[in-house]
Amino acid sequence: MTQLKQRLSIEYDAAIQKNHVFLFLLTGLGILALLSMLLAVGLGTVKIPPDIAYKIIAYKLFHLNIDNVMSQVSPAHMDIIWQIRLPRVILSAVVGAGLAMCGTVMQASVQNPLAEPYILGISAGASLGATFSILIGSASGLFFGLGTAFWAFIGALGASFFVLVLSGIGGRMSTVKMVLSGSIASALFIALSNLLIYISNDAEGIRSVTFWNMGSLAAAKWDNLMLPVVGITLCCLFFLFQSRTLNTLLLGEEAAITLGINLTKVRRLYMMITALITGLIVSVCGIFGFVGLVIPHVVRGLVGSDHKRLMPGTILIGAIFLTWADVLARIILKSGELPIGIITALVGAPFFMYILFKQSFDFGNK
Repeated sequence: MTQLKQRLSIEYDAAIQKNHVFLFLLTGLGILALLSMLLAVGLGTVKIPPDIAYKIIAYKLFHLNIDNVMSQVSPAHMDIIWQIRLPRVILSAVVGAGLAMCGTVMQASVQNPLAEPYILGISAGASLGATFSILIGSASGLFFGLGTAFWAFIGALGASFFVLVLSGIGGRMSTVKMVLSGSIASALFIALSNLLIYISNDAEGIRSVTFWNMGSLAAAKWDNLMLPVVGITLCCLFFLFQSRTLNTLLLGEEAAITLGINLTKVRRLYMMITALITGLIVSVCGIFGFVGLVIPHVVRGLVGSDHKRLMPGTILIGAIFLTWADVLARIILKSGELPIGIITALVGAPFFMYILFKQSFDFGNK
């Protein structure tokens, strides 16, 4: 009895210590995310001292004219910080968090370590929907001006179910079948997007679609920031309270059914929400991939596979990653900027190969 009490006491102390370490890590990541955003505002092709950038933001947000900053800065610098960089930094953090969260949820839902919106063709489906909305034109005025976001969501949702149905044909769903189905979906939806572009006579629409295909955060403005910020934040809050269900999904279908979880219903709900997030992201900044693949695996290596720890860590590191990827996209070239999709692909493609060919991986202890 005494030995049992000692063992329980040791396990309890270890659990408390583990929780303290995790809270310390989470607090550090939160501070790092905030610092990354503050530093990113001051970086770009036009050099503006960080202290001036922060004073401009303080003036715009709280009307604090620190050190009489309004008499020191030019209107051009004021517009660069307030109208261009700050919305862009906020959007990059939100999009990074959203994509990383989508990858985590999809990997648990389909029990596939390679699942993420870009690889499974869901981003291509959203792009097809956005292309349809832009080039057809009449759809853009529907749903209180949410035409592009709405059709991007429809495209992403259609692509999700297309991949699920295709990978389930001929027997049990497998990792290889799902990746191949995603490749088919991606090729098909991109081909359809190109077909719409080819037969369209709308030059302005074609230029807009080119932006979607390259992927960029350059279109971030205060006007188009509210919808993705609110939508992704609400979805993040929802999934933060779904950790027990996500953990159960990793145990397999039989365990989930035994524990009273309607696997089909839950999987469809999660796929619909991730499709909504993907549609919102694609409608604002186009396609760029691998964020949802790389970040969950990195965080899983830090905090383990428990989604109670995995989800908040994934959201914060996803925000940090895309914030700095966008900074690189802005400063790596002396003139102009590099599409952010190139940077995420250069990071994600080698990581994808590593995951694909690794003999074993830490994914729910499988």
